[in-house]
Amino acid sequence: MSSFSSFAHSNRFGGRGQDMKYDRERSRCRSGSGSKDKIDALGRLLTRTLRQMATELNLNMRSDGYVKVEDLLKLNMKAFANIPLRSQTVDDIKEAVRKDNKQRFSLLEENGELQIRANQGHTVTVESERLLKQIFSADEMIVCVHGTDKRNLESILESGLKRMKRLHVHFSSGLLTDGEVISGMGRDVTVLIYLDVRKALEKGMKLYISDNKAILTEGFDGVVRVKCFEKIESWPDRKPIPFSNV
Repeated sequence: MSSFSSFAHSNRFGGRGQDMKYDRERSRCRSGSGSKDKIDALGRLLTRTLRQMATELNLNMRSDGYVKVEDLLKLNMKAFANIPLRSQTVDDIKEAVRKDNKQRFSLLEENGELQIRANQGHTVTVESERLLKQIFSADEMIVCVHGTDKRNLESILESGLKRMKRLHVHFSSGLLTDGEVISGMGRDVTVLIYLDVRKALEKGMKLYISDNKAILTEGFDGVVRVKCFEKIESWPDRKPIPFSNV
């Protein structure tokens, strides 16, 4: 068995699917009570709405991702805790933004109107240049790493990192440490894929950084090819995983 195959089959621990994630969130919200659960549930609803649902909900989203808070509060939706969005207030929105540990949102007040956007993770169309800050030099970052589950690694090595339904492939500008939350990096990763930023930029790949420090790219036709990988490690023991990037 190859070095990669041995790694891929060494155990079954790994990430959870999106449906399981939402089921877990619903269960957690049902079992909780009080204002903390209300704000947590509101934050999860804001994440889904601003990243994925603006078009189908006919929200007037600007090209930089902002929508009016007053328009959000008119939506006939319920949070995971079964709390109607219409029962929330502007102060509730502000508190959900302030308490979000991954800093997923930005608030902006213009002409007396409060607006909100998701900082990254969109599946609805926004303009990258208006939503994000473009990176022009490898010296602008210390690390650029994508976390995944090792069950995905064989497919990634065959066809690259794909953005899937999102607008961008997501990378993190840091590594997980005990108790720390890193934007662009889940807690259940078992593989770290490092991007060779210098090589990617030289090949013409556009890289961006969000307000919450996630690193994003559209790649080339929605894919970051293996030839742009710098190295791959297991996590958390950080052992090198052999691969070919030529």
